[in-house]
Amino acid sequence: MFKDLSPNLKSSITRSITQTFEQYMSNIEWSEEKFSIDDFIANWREYITTKALWYSKIPEDMKQDPAFHENLAQRINEVIARVLGEPPSDDQIASIQMMQEQLNTHYEYHCKAEAVFVETLLKKYLGL
Repeated sequence: MFKDLSPNLKSSITRSITQTFEQYMSNIEWSEEKFSIDDFIANWREYITTKALWYSKIPEDMKQDPAFHENLAQRINEVIARVLGEPPSDDQIASIQMMQEQLNTHYEYHCKAEAVFVETLLKKYLGL
């Protein structure tokens, strides 16, 4: 069912998953202990029903179809895996390393999105 949607609609759904996941992870400070797939899904559901313009373009019968929800769950898993698998850039690594040396901190980060969070946090500590 997901594959039957227009490319623009699929892209919007993917973007909403990515943005909501990165925001959720930032809100829990990228803590594995605080992560809950149920909480993330609740955040995503709230986002799509209150802010996502694409949600109203999906027919109601499709929204009710269990196969569509299975397709969405699969897409969510793919997007999360992609976000977690994207390595930090060399510029991010260098920037974070420099700030950590200044602040004498040792934050770990494992993907590009988490590096954005750490970089933002360190800049805040440095007053930048």
